[in-house]
Amino acid sequence: MKAPRLTDTTLRDGSHAMRHQFTREQVKNVAQALDKAGVPVLEVTHGDGLAGSSIQYGFSLTDEMDLIEEARNAVTNARIAALLLPGIGTRKELKEAVSRGIQVVRIATQCTEADISQQHFGMAKEMGLEAVGFLMMSHMRPPEFLAEQALLMESYGADCVYIVDSAGALLPDGASSRVRALKEALKIQVGFHAHNNLGLGVGNTLAAVEAGADQVDGTLRGLGAGAGNTATELIVAALDRLGYEHEWDVFALLDAAEFVVAPFMPFQPIPDRDSIAIGYAGVYSTFLLHAKRLGKQYNVDPVEILVELGRRKTMAGQEDWILDVTLELAKQKNKG
Repeated sequence: MKAPRLTDTTLRDGSHAMRHQFTREQVKNVAQALDKAGVPVLEVTHGDGLAGSSIQYGFSLTDEMDLIEEARNAVTNARIAALLLPGIGTRKELKEAVSRGIQVVRIATQCTEADISQQHFGMAKEMGLEAVGFLMMSHMRPPEFLAEQALLMESYGADCVYIVDSAGALLPDGASSRVRALKEALKIQVGFHAHNNLGLGVGNTLAAVEAGADQVDGTLRGLGAGAGNTATELIVAALDRLGYEHEWDVFALLDAAEFVVAPFMPFQPIPDRDSIAIGYAGVYSTFLLHAKRLGKQYNVDPVEILVELGRRKTMAGQEDWILDVTLELAKQKNKG
């Protein structure tokens, strides 16, 4: 059995946990370690993609274009990818990212909004990039609906479409059924991106692989939003034990996680009380840090904030609702 292609997104999804404070030296060291271990694709941008550095999403310590260039110069074999969210990143940022060295762009929309990505896939193909579609918050819609959205991305020029469990809310059967639906509907490859809010990052990724996923994601030490992502070193070890054919160096990845990434991590993402609430409520993993900060400021339990956001089916891009919900809950608490 051939293993799926692995994209390590430590230097993008990990940016959330780092509060977007990656340094050039950190990016260089991580990129070199991953390249040496045989990881074929590394994603490097602000956590919210190209042009994500902003008052709404958090300012980066180092310009993301400089980080992309640093990663590109650090690798010999790995390809560099960037994330682009329509409405945040534009042609200008994508063009500069290409000049700095990206070869892959991953275009992310809410799982109900694939139709807004047409021009972005067109731009990507014009620039000679591999174009990957991301259907975020995929737990919110059934497999058949997601297959229809994926078909739109395929028609726009996507080379692969991912089921993205942004909230870490899927169970293994939900991951496998969604991947299977896309495999049956599409002629292109299918990928899976997991978060670990219910402690199922590795389990869901393995379920996706068993269902036919051609590409999967991970981050070293699980560094990422919420309770983090599927840990790269864990998923490669598991796939190796299962007998999948691959070109990774499992022990080099263990070393990269332990000796390169762990020393600069501000904390180890785990499924704690708050992040489990994210998976349970089904809200975007990046909401956690906002809920913690506002909860502390207004004396409101972050879990209450997250559950209420889930009840309202809040999506990425609606971060302003977090403050609104917090203020409403604080007002109710004061009345009580």
